[in-house]
Amino acid sequence: MNDSHFQAVEDDDAEFYVYHVLTGNITTDIHYHSSAQLVYAEGGIVHVFTDLKHWYLPARCFMWIPAGTPHYLFSTSPKVDLYNFYFKKEKNESGFFDEINIYSVNELLREMILYTKDWDGKITKNDGSKYYFLKALKGILPEKRDKKLAFPVQHPFPKDETLLKIARYIHANLEKPLTIESTAKEFGMSTRTLSRKFKEILGMNYVRFLRALRITRSLELMLEGKYNMYEIAMMVGYNSLSSFSNIFKKVIGLAPTEYQQKLRGDR
Repeated sequence: MNDSHFQAVEDDDAEFYVYHVLTGNITTDIHYHSSAQLVYAEGGIVHVFTDLKHWYLPARCFMWIPAGTPHYLFSTSPKVDLYNFYFKKEKNESGFFDEINIYSVNELLREMILYTKDWDGKITKNDGSKYYFLKALKGILPEKRDKKLAFPVQHPFPKDETLLKIARYIHANLEKPLTIESTAKEFGMSTRTLSRKFKEILGMNYVRFLRALRITRSLELMLEGKYNMYEIAMMVGYNSLSSFSNIFKKVIGLAPTEYQQKLRGDR
């Protein structure tokens, strides 16, 4: 993803700015801008990092990033299409626009987003129908987002060097049991010390962090379409499909097959 458009987004007359990346394998440097950003993913998962959290943006969901929020994005999904819209802040906006969050979209909102596939750059009042189309798109966001399938998985991301190495190790070995005892041993520390690090630095325990990584990796595998649900369960470290399904439903609120259908637009 080319970062060269960030300066143009700051122009006073850039009430709306459109920048879509339809090539997969997305990476940006950490940045912020005076415009709010709507990021929509079509296919794959996009990782969004803010100062405090690591968010997972799955296909058919959008993320609202308020103006002035430092963040960066990356995705290793080769088929992800990333739609980016930038909106200048308006007077008397809904409180919705002040909150960072991820929502799934209904069919109307999705079709409006996809309609702009070939648009690029600054959109001003001189652009007529495009300008009013984006004004309408922004205006319906608080009402037309799909509240039934908001994506709840996000967690603090370790900035501590040791915990960052541990997080990368966990992500690369999700198919293994990865008990806190085995991970502590791998890094030459006691279980108590590792447990304390997670709680003090991340504010969450090791098991919850591991579960978040496993569930989000399962979503990436679902979207690849190469594996059945049993294979996915094994690949992310669960020893049975039932245990994977139970945890998935507890975290996401839907059974894995039902969520997969919604992500693909089958339902």
